Amino acid sequence: MSRLIHKPLLPVLLAMAVLVGCENNLQEVRALGQKKTGVEEGKQIESYLSQDSKTKARLKAPIMLRYLTDTTRIVFPNTLHVDFFTDSLKVESILFAKYGTYLERDRKVLLKDSVIVINILKHDTLRTEELWWDQNRQKFYTDKPVSILQPEQRLFGQFGMEADQNFKDWTLFQASGRLKVEDSTLAGP
Repeated sequence: MSRLIHKPLLPVLLAMAVLVGCENNLQEVRALGQKKTGVEEGKQIESYLSQDSKTKARLKAPIMLRYLTDTTRIVFPNTLHVDFFTDSLKVESILFAKYGTYLERDRKVLLKDSVIVINILKHDTLRTEELWWDQNRQKFYTDKPVSILQPEQRLFGQFGMEADQNFKDWTLFQASGRLKVEDSTLAGP
């Protein structure tokens, strides 16, 4: 009789052992499914941008983080400074921001927090809280308020602006400010 009792108990005990051994922690299972993000970190960065074998810009930043995900991005969490050069390698413009992100696949740069662009040759200064740089279109743009200070005038774009990447030509949206007008060609009354 003891033999009959052991035979039915053996498969039950084996099944219980298997079930207990296969127990998983739900958090551990979820963690396995999550993709790990690789991060490359650089300090005291100095990088050069060239086009057509000509140096166009120099970027300096104390910290650079490159996130290796499906959409690789480079983050400058603690300021960045860019010098833009003329063809004769003179500094034409300077860009400063407290934060920046470069989206590699889209070739777009988002600059945030105290963004300042100075065109040294024209003595123009642009200030805004957010500025995009689309390298494909070779344009800077924002929909945030912007101010442009020039030697003899101060202009504001309530709904942002758009400019070529050299800041030679730009358009303000909902513009206001003091504007110096050269000799008018309109005839008076």
